[in-house]
Amino acid sequence: MRQIRVVVARYGGPEVITVIEEDVPTPKAGEVRVKVLAAGVSLPDVLAREGVHPETPRVPYTPGWDLVGTVDQLGEGVTGFELGQTVAAMPIHGCYAQYVCVSQRKLVRVPAGLDAAEAVAVVLNYITAYQMLHRSAKVRPGQRMLIHGASGGVGSAMLQLAKLAGVEMYGTCSVQGAAVVRELGGIPIDYKNADFVKEIYRLTGAGVDAVFDGIGGDNLWRSRDALRDGGRVVTYGFQAKMRGGRMVSGGGGRHPIRESAELGWFIIRNWFKSGRKSMVPYSIQWLMRFKPAWFRHDLLMLLDLLKQGKIKPLIAQRLTLQQARRAHEMLGEGGVLGKIVLLPNG
Repeated sequence: MRQIRVVVARYGGPEVITVIEEDVPTPKAGEVRVKVLAAGVSLPDVLAREGVHPETPRVPYTPGWDLVGTVDQLGEGVTGFELGQTVAAMPIHGCYAQYVCVSQRKLVRVPAGLDAAEAVAVVLNYITAYQMLHRSAKVRPGQRMLIHGASGGVGSAMLQLAKLAGVEMYGTCSVQGAAVVRELGGIPIDYKNADFVKEIYRLTGAGVDAVFDGIGGDNLWRSRDALRDGGRVVTYGFQAKMRGGRMVSGGGGRHPIRESAELGWFIIRNWFKSGRKSMVPYSIQWLMRFKPAWFRHDLLMLLDLLKQGKIKPLIAQRLTLQQARRAHEMLGEGGVLGKIVLLPNG
């Protein structure tokens, strides 16, 4: 049996993305072959393609952090799974393919009847949002918080989860994204035409309890300025280094540790600034490795919320596997409202 799979042959822009045809993989002992119904497209995929994400594989490799699919074949010694059963996983790379072999330890059962595209949005985006809210910021009802990029995949997820937690959310976004932010219960702030720090103090009078910053760089100091005394910046990305989906330096070079080291330097410098304001990093992959029980618990809980209709992922586009390059171009152009999802098997 044959399949198609996306390959990044070298680090660079969307043009390095190619599609190949090959035999389907055979699962090894302890592995499950999954027929991929939905693979998420996210900023970490773009950063890995550029060669700068800490989780960047060596080229050539297949992108794709998260997937939802059905069990297609069981490797030797696998128990607890049945053919045709719907599962989810976050293997970090390899998901842009029609079939993927995944260790059974990484698979989580998905409730029957869920839309695969919506379910895959839960794996990376909603876990990121949930864990930043509840495990990093330790949210309490009545608090006020700000998220940058509120109309995107993680931002729209956080708005929904914050509403369930009784939190008042503010979100920076474009003019086009303002309606989405309002609809999801947030208060939009136009980041292009307004100073978000001044807007936060105009709207709250005293600042917010937490800021979720995926931009990084000097924007971290601006986020810190928006905090009340005792507040916390949760940092989880470095979009400030990108323009049009490419690294400002021009891309092509592989420096996956540099950005993490720079973030660490920002956190150290924060210790010496006045005011009781903390700055903490968040990494879904490291929390998954060090606290795997948390990851599994949080994913199962969020999938249950999806089943109950208490959350509703915003899907920006559903594209074919052959449109993976276009998906990366769209992310680079900006203004994507929600999550882009690839449907490898139609």
